[in-house]
Amino acid sequence: MSPALSNQTKRWQEMDAAHHLHPFTTHKELAAKGARVITHAEGVYLYDSEGKRMLDGMAGLWCVNVGYGRKELAEAGAKALTELPYYNNFFQTTNPYAAELSEKLSTLTPQGLDRFFFANSGSEANDSFVKMVRFFWNLQGRPEKKTIISRKQGYHGVTMAAASLSGIPSMHPQADLPLPGFAHIDYPYWYGQGGDSDPREFGLKIAKSLEDKILELGADKVAAFVAEPVQGAGGLIIPPETYWPEIQRICKKHDVLLHADEVICGFGRTGNWFGSHTFDIAPDSMAMAKGMTSGYQALSAVAVGPRMGEVLFNASEEWSHGFTYSGHPVACAVALANIEVMETEKLVEKCGGETGAYFQKKLATLQTHPLVGETRGVGLLGAIEIVKDKKTRERFDGDVGTMCRNHCFESGLVMRGIGSTMVLSPPLTISHAELDELFELAVKALDLTARELGVL
Repeated sequence: MSPALSNQTKRWQEMDAAHHLHPFTTHKELAAKGARVITHAEGVYLYDSEGKRMLDGMAGLWCVNVGYGRKELAEAGAKALTELPYYNNFFQTTNPYAAELSEKLSTLTPQGLDRFFFANSGSEANDSFVKMVRFFWNLQGRPEKKTIISRKQGYHGVTMAAASLSGIPSMHPQADLPLPGFAHIDYPYWYGQGGDSDPREFGLKIAKSLEDKILELGADKVAAFVAEPVQGAGGLIIPPETYWPEIQRICKKHDVLLHADEVICGFGRTGNWFGSHTFDIAPDSMAMAKGMTSGYQALSAVAVGPRMGEVLFNASEEWSHGFTYSGHPVACAVALANIEVMETEKLVEKCGGETGAYFQKKLATLQTHPLVGETRGVGLLGAIEIVKDKKTRERFDGDVGTMCRNHCFESGLVMRGIGSTMVLSPPLTISHAELDELFELAVKALDLTARELGVL
């Protein structure tokens, strides 16, 4: 590391500490330490200002599906910037990119989800859905049907409504959340809460908690149930096979709309275009973001099926909602290029086939590690449970996930810690050789964590 690099890093860290408020950060602690400065990226690798290379096992924040440095996406964005850098979609106006992306998405989403409202983030998409579903029930002459049920440890964003949907308790007190009209039920975490029960029975039991809550609140008061096909930021929870069929049966029985949050699962991550395909879910509406542009531009959408779509489309009352950047031409152009890359390189098929299978095979080998109680995954999503006792599933005291995450960074791997669970979500473009490297680094970090805990 040259003195010039070190001095530049220090200067950036000083600027950052003085002026930049980070997401999900204890700022005083970060300022004392100095932020890690990422300067460039290529393929599956990130490079910091000191020249250190790291394999990005999280694809940014679950989003860089086509990998870093894709010229096709940059060129699509540059072309749109030259032709139409911006115009709004208010005033009965559209742009070619938003129109073409809407049509393209209708060919990829589950059957019937063929109308799209564009926003800028997963949080905004889910926040928009809350307004949309309330408007829908008002138009149906059922204004009392407003409460939305979601799951504990579900993550749906950070805006006021989306954070209220989220079932992560630490997100609520600072902003006096959740808002009225939101309720949370148990989530299908078999490894952490299922004990010795049969996974199929456990899936039915947790699904029943939705019906119990609907009956408690009154079906005439419940508007929708919101859930991720696989819970991501809540610990990568993959439900037992009985769970989603029962959830859908309950929603239909009680006339409760089903909203799938596909912000993480969408665009190939689970081995199909959407997690709803993987788990055979037929939602009434769906949120998407992240992989839609592989994180190259800020863009999200809410898709609605015929039941909601026809009512909203034929309403005589104006839909009083929208953003300055809804359907931004540059973001939509990048999304179209991103989808074209995914189709041309068959990334979804590879994630659901050879690449995903190799990833899951390598992930399973970690179960022999003395710290690992369970691994689980689907497509290119993977979780590693760190435990003190494999038989009893007893956890270590303290923030073991952060400890392991820090060893990952030191070893040249980005792997996220959520409590005592480590999670992986690499770019869909990752090669077998890069997966070998990823898991070698993961074992190294787990060994270092075990030594710090006194296990090795």
